[in-house]
Amino acid sequence: MTPLQNLQEKLSTYSCQSQYVTLDKIPTWKEQTREYEKNDILNNKVSIFIGDITTLVVDAIVNSTDSMYSGGGGVDRAIHKAAGKALDYEFVIHTAGPHSYDRKRLEECYLNCLAVALKSGARSIAFPCLRTGRFGYPNKDAAHVALRAVRNFLEENESSVDRIVFCIFMPEDVSIYEDLMKFYFPL
Repeated sequence: MTPLQNLQEKLSTYSCQSQYVTLDKIPTWKEQTREYEKNDILNNKVSIFIGDITTLVVDAIVNSTDSMYSGGGGVDRAIHKAAGKALDYEFVIHTAGPHSYDRKRLEECYLNCLAVALKSGARSIAFPCLRTGRFGYPNKDAAHVALRAVRNFLEENESSVDRIVFCIFMPEDVSIYEDLMKFYFPL
């Protein structure tokens, strides 16, 4: 029996029948990450900051709020408390994300904020972890969405942006972002 006949006989016994996947159909890690090749220009336009978003000196900060813009919690409370009456003079972009697990809607939040910043002439922007925390969106998936949206945005708008900062406050998000940045912004 030849190796090919032996393989065909083996495959005929698989319970998945013809739905098997051979190695030539599985991209290697290098092939999978080709979408996000090393790009020093883009890598120099993103940062992780661990701390209070209200302490950052950037052109715009993003506030994750509910659809009624009622405020009162998390980042929203911190922004209002830190700015006080000066809030009217600061550039805060408010975004109301999905109420459930919806990657497309969450990605739209990031892209819409970036579009507003771009249109207003802001060259630096800081994002909190949108929709996690009290809003309940899974932290790791939210980070994937954020990093992918920002990477794709930068690929088309690199000359219009000086810095996009991912402001991390919760300890569990620090390791998530540090791990995922290597994928979306390889060194």
